[in-house]
Amino acid sequence: MPKGQVTIPIDIPGIRVLKTEMNKRGEVIITVESNKDYARCRKCGRVTWKFHGHGKWITVRHLPVFGRPTYLKYQSKRYQCEKCDKGPTTTQQLEWHDPKSPHTIAYDEYLLVQLVNTTITDVSIKEQLPYDKVLGVVERRIDSKVDWGRYDRLGVLGLDEIALKKGHRDFVVLVTARLADGRLVILGVLSNREKETIREFLRFIPQRLQETIHTVCCDMCEGFVQAVREELQKAKIVVDRFHVARHYRKAADRLRKQELKRLKEELPDEKYKQLKGHMWIFRKTPSELKPEERKVLRLLFSYSPKLKSAYKLREALTAIFEQAISKDVARRKIRAWKKRVRKSNVNCFDNFLGTLERWEDEITNYFIHRDNSGFVEGFNNKVKVLKRRCYGIFNLEHLFQRIFLDLEGYRLYL
Repeated sequence: MPKGQVTIPIDIPGIRVLKTEMNKRGEVIITVESNKDYARCRKCGRVTWKFHGHGKWITVRHLPVFGRPTYLKYQSKRYQCEKCDKGPTTTQQLEWHDPKSPHTIAYDEYLLVQLVNTTITDVSIKEQLPYDKVLGVVERRIDSKVDWGRYDRLGVLGLDEIALKKGHRDFVVLVTARLADGRLVILGVLSNREKETIREFLRFIPQRLQETIHTVCCDMCEGFVQAVREELQKAKIVVDRFHVARHYRKAADRLRKQELKRLKEELPDEKYKQLKGHMWIFRKTPSELKPEERKVLRLLFSYSPKLKSAYKLREALTAIFEQAISKDVARRKIRAWKKRVRKSNVNCFDNFLGTLERWEDEITNYFIHRDNSGFVEGFNNKVKVLKRRCYGIFNLEHLFQRIFLDLEGYRLYL
């Protein structure tokens, strides 16, 4: 071997290397030929060994060598079928190259890994490829809709909405599943949150997979709940505990704003300043409070007994959700909590009591398996980052492909 050169395996079975050279741009060109001496007839599908010549030269991008762009150059072989009338010819199909692609399959997969958690523009710059060619890899290799054949069981389904445009009510619905191994997968990106749209999607889940869905987690959206009730009748609907908490915590916070507005008008400036930082202190749980914060909270409650009552009621309901209890026990405890609220000196929870009445069954379903939409909320944050990174993705098929790639890319292509 000449000094300063190395030999590396090309890692493509069924080919032999004829020549390796470097062009003036520093690109590596490897001329190869197929070792296979047969093809399958494009008409009858039978194997034919009758060689009928070569097609034109084809050059495709391959994995880089020592940071240099690398290309494979080959002539496709053609074979003639002796079984079919008129002896049609067929071009030999190669496992390592899709005829529709300007890249080898290995390079396509390499680009997909580079695209995980980044943008098409970034990859096109780093790989010195046109934007459209990188986008073409995604469109060619990533399905724009779910492939149900990938899954044996679904387990827990998540339904949630996300706005495509900031400040606009342009919502799409993300359908996800948390599998038995804890893996999160994307199943669909739906154009709106209407009941019929949700129903149509759920209806087309294969029956074998519908039977494996035991829980559907969502917020208090009537369209979500009605669609699930009609199409997945065996699944338990769980209104996420964190959505519930958002309602009753917001109710307590509204009272805090009202009381602090009153106190600002009634208290001397010096005393009101002693309540500095009250907002974040009031929102914390007792276990999170530092000694100096406890002093501020006690002072606040001395000025506003109503706030003290609201704080205790809020924390009492949170404590119920923290307990490992059955659905029936949880229902009794929540009903007892509602009686405490009605007997208390605060009315900030009045609207929330109606919410509890209306959604009691779905809320207390949480205590059966303690399923919640935490996995959906975390996933939504990931999608928001993806949208910001890509300056918005408004094509729903592209959005599905990019979400799928971010979730599954490393596992499938590394």
